[in-house]
Amino acid sequence: MHADRTTSASLGLTRPAEPPSRFPAPVDTALRTAGWQPGRWDIKQAEIWADALRDHVSPAGHRHAVFPAAVEAWAEFGGLRVTPAAAGRQVAPATLHLDPLHGLHLARTLGDLGRALGTEVCPLGAETDTHALLAVDTEGRVYALDHTGDWYLGPDIDHALTTLVAGIAPQRLTTHG
Repeated sequence: MHADRTTSASLGLTRPAEPPSRFPAPVDTALRTAGWQPGRWDIKQAEIWADALRDHVSPAGHRHAVFPAAVEAWAEFGGLRVTPAAAGRQVAPATLHLDPLHGLHLARTLGDLGRALGTEVCPLGAETDTHALLAVDTEGRVYALDHTGDWYLGPDIDHALTTLVAGIAPQRLTTHG
């Protein structure tokens, strides 16, 4: 009896390529090193954060808005500690902790930003080196608030993470058109 020694390679067959990442290579690497992978979805933890934010009332009576775009971002990226390994393109890349409780005591600040933008805003996490607060609005747009001002990071979480981890200069929010 003769064993068949035919292999995939000898037949010209190749393994299917992985689908392209939704992130540029350095961002994808930093996210995967932090524990993210496509399909990551921890809705249980996201609901715990949602409950904690909804239940928190500041001494002056300010409350957090919680909405689907925030919960979805927390479910996929929440809890990650992202440390970029590559240099930034335009600015230093940000080290991130994607935990909305960084903004627990900033309900009024986020409420004020939301009113200025004509939407609601909820905490997303923080830049750990600068202590900038990351926030997301009802449409999924992402912002950073720090001692120098308020910044637009992108129209969705993917763009915002790319801006932060790849070191792309964010756009300053202004009151001018």
